[in-house]
Amino acid sequence: MTYLPTPHLNGRWLLKITIWAARADDTRWNQQCAVLRSVSSYDSVTQTWSTRIGVLDLTTVAKLQTLFDAAQTFGSEIRLEPAPVPTGWTGPSFASDTAVADLLTAKADEGRPLGHLPVA
Repeated sequence: MTYLPTPHLNGRWLLKITIWAARADDTRWNQQCAVLRSVSSYDSVTQTWSTRIGVLDLTTVAKLQTLFDAAQTFGSEIRLEPAPVPTGWTGPSFASDTAVADLLTAKADEGRPLGHLPVA
């Protein structure tokens, strides 16, 4: 299941993505973990995978598509939420919600994968 983010914070922020791997037999578990490992980091304390994004570019869209595909293929649970930029963050960050709103609108268009243009 994919959750949509709550309203953004004031100032600079990131999109925090938390992923819960679905239960599976050993083979599917390992396949799922390989996919999640390719786009996120594992936290053994919370037993979740996570990543943060602060820009919408082709690399980020591909990362998001990989996560949405994992949710569809394996049943992974994905939660998107705005988060303040942590101290020491050197990467890009969002200053407005326009880019993320455009992305979520595109994903909400049922019947087409993230990043694909609508068919006329």
